[in-house]
Amino acid sequence: MRPEVLSQDIGEVELQYLHWPGEGPAVVMLHATGFLPWLWHPIARELAGPYRVIAPYFCDHRSFDPEEGGLSWLVIAEDLAVFMRRLGLEGPLVVGHSMGATVASIAEALHGPLAARMVLIEPIFLPSQFYAMDLTVEQHPLASKSVRRRNRWNGEEEARDYLSGKPLFSRWDREMLDLYLRHGMTETADGGLELSCHPKREAALFMGGMAVDPWELLAKVSCPVLLMESEESENRLVVDLRRAAAVMPDAELEVVEGAGHLIPMEKPREVLSILRRFFAA
Repeated sequence: MRPEVLSQDIGEVELQYLHWPGEGPAVVMLHATGFLPWLWHPIARELAGPYRVIAPYFCDHRSFDPEEGGLSWLVIAEDLAVFMRRLGLEGPLVVGHSMGATVASIAEALHGPLAARMVLIEPIFLPSQFYAMDLTVEQHPLASKSVRRRNRWNGEEEARDYLSGKPLFSRWDREMLDLYLRHGMTETADGGLELSCHPKREAALFMGGMAVDPWELLAKVSCPVLLMESEESENRLVVDLRRAAAVMPDAELEVVEGAGHLIPMEKPREVLSILRRFFAA
């Protein structure tokens, strides 16, 4: 099953999204910073039928300069709320990964109630003092790396070899890597490949994450929430998801073994199993 590629007017801009048809409740799936909704495909196609799955793309729907504060996650959260309402989604099930999980939390707190249930995979809830800092792109630990990310390969074989040698991609499911090469890159006029989400846009997204302290909002997320944390994620050193589960009125934490921060890309079948169990509840 291949999803439909659609777009929705959300006022000032059009938001592109993927749609896997189904007769049951809607599931909205939100991708991580710099990635794309196609990486939900191995999970979404298995949910489709009993569920209607929708995955919007937050990278290039607005233009923002990373040096000017980037694309605020407050703006993305509002765009998400407008998107869901214009599609007529009432009480959907929401799944977010990394940036997507944080944006879902912000949207639920400030524009909700939106979701019936939420699964937040490795959300970015950094210590509150981080959000009080006035960092430049070069000072930001993630934006500084993303803006210098390699963005040119001579072809798919070279890109695959390059990514496979990087720790970030080394444990990816094979199909996930294929999808990233096929949809996360675009062909240039001379036959090369470039990232669909340009490194400067990715940096703008990272910078936009500093616009709001999510800890001030988590108590307002009243729907049932499942927080998913990876056993081997480096984020555990700075992101306290046990505290987040305690702050939210109705939340539980599940730790996934043998994966890093990119749980959906490394263990899609396990993520699917957890989603089905939590949705059925």
